[in-house]
Amino acid sequence: MDETGKRKALGEFIRTQRTQLSAAELRLGGSTRRRTPGLRREEVAQLCDISVTWYTWIEQGRTVSVSAAALARIAEALHLSRAKRAYLFELSGKKDPQAQDLQAADIPDEILAVAGNIKTPAYLLDRHWNAVAWNRAAKTLFVGWLDQKESRKNLLEYTYCAPQASQLISDWEQRASRLAAEFRADCGMYLDEPEIAQLVARLSNASNAFQRAWNLHDVVEKEGGERRFNHPTLGSLAYRQVNLRVANRPELKLVMLLPL
Repeated sequence: MDETGKRKALGEFIRTQRTQLSAAELRLGGSTRRRTPGLRREEVAQLCDISVTWYTWIEQGRTVSVSAAALARIAEALHLSRAKRAYLFELSGKKDPQAQDLQAADIPDEILAVAGNIKTPAYLLDRHWNAVAWNRAAKTLFVGWLDQKESRKNLLEYTYCAPQASQLISDWEQRASRLAAEFRADCGMYLDEPEIAQLVARLSNASNAFQRAWNLHDVVEKEGGERRFNHPTLGSLAYRQVNLRVANRPELKLVMLLPL
């Protein structure tokens, strides 16, 4: 979808959400008997503290200057659900200013339990690529990472900084370089967030390999494919990696390794 198409889709989405709300739901004054369903543009503009003209342009897909703050006010005024709010910001290409880092405690138990119910190595990554859940098979495979109680659970930090990683991952140099490019693609919109900025700074100081890979500004999509390991006790292992997004938590990624 090009920029014109995105602006049009954004405007149509906002308009349809406006027409599905009623003044009674929001406890707005005035008569509840209306010729057309939903709220008036004037009412939403007032709730968002923006001009009616500008709001009208947004619905008509005529402006590209919608700030993230204005979109957040529109989302709140329209009482958008989590999924709808995420869709709103995805269409706009803006970062939600209220996006919060997910901690394990914020993730429903049924999602955390998914990895544990898979027989092959599987782990769940958050938006910053911290492992928030994993199963016994993954703990056995990833020596120096998921088997450590006190170590950081970030996949990039493990790959670039743990001495066990370069020994475990057969094609470490190639995989490590690709991971940096995948991370930039996955988190490009959030690179200014303090936690990500601090992670990049730590890795740049700790690993020359990461610094070189990061400075290439390469971007590739996170894909599956063949993964080979030289495990210290299990020997040579080969898997096919499959990555899945969690439907109601798109910032979470389930990674599964299926034996070849």
